[in-house]
Amino acid sequence: MPETVRTFTAVEITDEVLGRLQELIDLLRPVDADVKWIAPDSLHWTLNFLGEVDLREIPAICKTVIQATAEFEPFEVETFGLGAFPTPQRPRTIWVGVREGQQQMIALQDELSSRLAKLGYRPEHRRFQPHLTIGRVRSGRGVAELTRRMNEHAEFEIGAMDVPEVVVFSSTLDSSGAIYQPLGRGKLGEKRPGQSTP
Repeated sequence: MPETVRTFTAVEITDEVLGRLQELIDLLRPVDADVKWIAPDSLHWTLNFLGEVDLREIPAICKTVIQATAEFEPFEVETFGLGAFPTPQRPRTIWVGVREGQQQMIALQDELSSRLAKLGYRPEHRRFQPHLTIGRVRSGRGVAELTRRMNEHAEFEIGAMDVPEVVVFSSTLDSSGAIYQPLGRGKLGEKRPGQSTP
């Protein structure tokens, strides 16, 4: 059994949204571009990446997530649009974004980051921007056609989903790719016994 585990916090995606993401990927896949498309069933809204974590620290991390999420009410996010980092003309990472619920997700991530920092996990320097990575461009082959196809579907509507909880995941690699295992869950708005409700 490993003494450390690669750990992150994330919001799981509903089957309905995953289905629409697969439809979008299927619209882009026929382009002869050198893109590694991400399997939709491995997608999630990553909030905090903690790196390699000592297994003995997992209970404290899960407790911190439970405490942080209790301060937020469940909310809805609408997944919408298609873009690329660093720019659509020079895509390296292909992503879909958020139209509704963006500020709530940013606030949730910020609260988690602040509390996890007290455990020694430094927040990322770059500003958190909610997005789902659906593909990674590996070379310049077919980029012009890929950009044109992405522009055609720039306002692809994926749909809305509720955010009821945050999951603490471990990530391990095997021959088939990354395997994600839930280590704990913090439900939004769930007050612990003895905790007063505002």
